[in-house]
Amino acid sequence: MSNIVEEAIASQVKDVMTSKVSTVRPDTPYKAVAAQLQRDRVGALPVVSERGCVVGIVSAADLLAKVALGGDGSPPTRFGRRHHRELEQSRGLIAADLMTSPAVTTGPRTTVRHAARRMAERHVKRLPVVDADGCLLGIISRSDVLAAFRCADETIRQTIVRDVIADAFFIDPATFTVTVQDGVVTLVAPADLSLICHAIAQQVRHLEGVVAVRERTESS
Repeated sequence: MSNIVEEAIASQVKDVMTSKVSTVRPDTPYKAVAAQLQRDRVGALPVVSERGCVVGIVSAADLLAKVALGGDGSPPTRFGRRHHRELEQSRGLIAADLMTSPAVTTGPRTTVRHAARRMAERHVKRLPVVDADGCLLGIISRSDVLAAFRCADETIRQTIVRDVIADAFFIDPATFTVTVQDGVVTLVAPADLSLICHAIAQQVRHLEGVVAVRERTESS
């Protein structure tokens, strides 16, 4: 792949995100947040307003860090009234106190590649997916991003031949040579079908697991 000009990963966030998302409200007590993280076996929870808009995200790391500091940013003491006061503050923490805000988010039509880059740049493991108003649509995690690459090459090739060339374009698949290696698709078509080959390539770019598409025509 070193000599291939990589194209943007065609899969969009909406194609791989998890739509059913466990969330908490800003006034959710920290104990309830901790219990929900454990119950749902997730590393973080979007914090949403009454309208369902994302106002932050609270992770297990946020919760532990805040509680360890006693809720006021000061290291807890082991004895005396201050220690008891800090414990009381910790008991009173709510999601709004624990969360990271604003949350790093993404849109549903963002490419998987861009979402992966955003996660890497911002050092986060997941991105809430929001609409134009900031309301929660889903969440995309590192595992969701990796899933876009897990389709076997032969599975991708069969999907192209069966679902795209034969079913969508009503063309005999034998007219084209289709190869897939490491998610990179190569379409070879007769010279007189170059425009159709390009149209097929545009659809193929949207298939899960496709990293890039190369088109080539050959004289018959």
